[in-house]
Amino acid sequence: MDAISTPKRYDLDDDGVVVIIGSGAGGGTLAHELTRRGVEVVLLEAGRHLTPEDFVNDEWGGYEMLSWLDKRTSSGSWRVAKDHPEAPSWHCQVVGGTTTHWSGCCYRLIEDEMRARTVYGDIPGTSLIDWPITLDELEPYYDLAEAKMGVTGTNGLPPLPPNNNFKVMYWGAKRLGFEVSTGRHAINSIAYDGRPATIQDGFTITGDKTGSRWSTLNVEIPRALATGKLELRPQSRAVLIEHDEAGNASGVVYVDAAGIRQRQKARAVVLAGNCIESPRLLLHSASGRFPDGLANGWGHVGRHYLRHVIQTVWSVFDKPVNMHRGEIMTGLVRDFVRHDPARGFAGGYYVELNSMGLPTTAAFLEPGWWGRDFVSVIEQYSHMAGMLLSGEDMPQPGNRVTLTDELDAFGVPVANIHYDDHPNDLRLRNHGYKTMTAIHKAAGAKRSIEAPAYPASHNLGSNRMAARAEDGVLDVNGRAHEVPNLFIADGSGFATGGACNPTLTIVALAIRQADFIAGQMSKGEL
Repeated sequence: MDAISTPKRYDLDDDGVVVIIGSGAGGGTLAHELTRRGVEVVLLEAGRHLTPEDFVNDEWGGYEMLSWLDKRTSSGSWRVAKDHPEAPSWHCQVVGGTTTHWSGCCYRLIEDEMRARTVYGDIPGTSLIDWPITLDELEPYYDLAEAKMGVTGTNGLPPLPPNNNFKVMYWGAKRLGFEVSTGRHAINSIAYDGRPATIQDGFTITGDKTGSRWSTLNVEIPRALATGKLELRPQSRAVLIEHDEAGNASGVVYVDAAGIRQRQKARAVVLAGNCIESPRLLLHSASGRFPDGLANGWGHVGRHYLRHVIQTVWSVFDKPVNMHRGEIMTGLVRDFVRHDPARGFAGGYYVELNSMGLPTTAAFLEPGWWGRDFVSVIEQYSHMAGMLLSGEDMPQPGNRVTLTDELDAFGVPVANIHYDDHPNDLRLRNHGYKTMTAIHKAAGAKRSIEAPAYPASHNLGSNRMAARAEDGVLDVNGRAHEVPNLFIADGSGFATGGACNPTLTIVALAIRQADFIAGQMSKGEL
């Protein structure tokens, strides 16, 4: 029998395993990269292990099946705190993490974004730093990630075909002189790496029954299991990271599928639970040695939270668009990504396609909007086109994840997310709104609606990498400055956010981190 049909089992007292918490882009990729290097791994995932047969071609149904729906609270000046006070941020709780429910957009950070403090300068109210790794150092791992994920437009893979929503973007952008393409995506335009080409059914983003989109569920985790070095434990909710007298991470306490509290010892611990849950777990793992939270001696755990400036413009046209058909985000205008202070703000943004099903569009178009004017728009859904702004928001120390006094069902304090828009964010957003509206107007839109931000976001930065411990939680290898065998492999490690969708960078960093961890182990230093 093969390794998948006879799964590996590790003893709870086995202190030779690497324990990874979270199976998404970072955790699932790292599990595969470590196991293929001979490292033994226990992968804890809070969610269920679903299969393509479990997924549904239903936007709301898929959201409810895959999402992390535990209560959170919110505060700050951002609009999301008003519209979605108990669900201010979104990611998934399932084997494969948020790679089971994502658009597949794969763009690289640019040099300006990785040297933000140097390039943008001292912007009052921000906590900008430069990444401790350079773009030149990261690019070989971007190459590996793009090949692994089958990113269109790389490695000889053709781009995804345009849909009607893209054609609207194309004609408007071209008339304004912008560069426009269907972009780069980890969705097969042709059969690749054992996965079929997309069937363009509009549901690739939600679960993906056909398997044309890369995810750790359908690629990395099965291959890790096949090495015989991985034990996957779904429905295993981590609640505490323990450390020994020397201050090294020694194990993870979790609640298993039967509701029983367990303790898995570890040689090293990797947090990959998204940028809300990872700092939440570190803060909850406070001790006499780490009174303010594990690895939080300098007070950076949970701080500098980033979510990107995410805004949408919906426009109504005279003729049908049917934006819901095809791959929903196959469109990109990149003219505004580079830093240009003449525009009146630091950083940049991408314009991408966006489309949602009718119920979701109605819910997020303008929360609370109702009456005849609302109906006059939403009844023209088939004639609507959508675009999305993904822009760089400024890190601020007060934008942060903290613990409340309320406990969840597992005895862990509920997380609060505090976020205030920086004036630079507002200037960038307004510039982006004008750009998107102008594109649709040039394509013939008869009405455009600037929608507010919604909870779906790119959660980043709350355990950031920094060259010095005084400036962040992690070093250049994603290892905690204060705990030498504790690592983070998710978006919370981003030093700054850039403007691009973050998954490709998370995967590239995970591959690089696997090289470092395996190398440290082979030298007996970990």
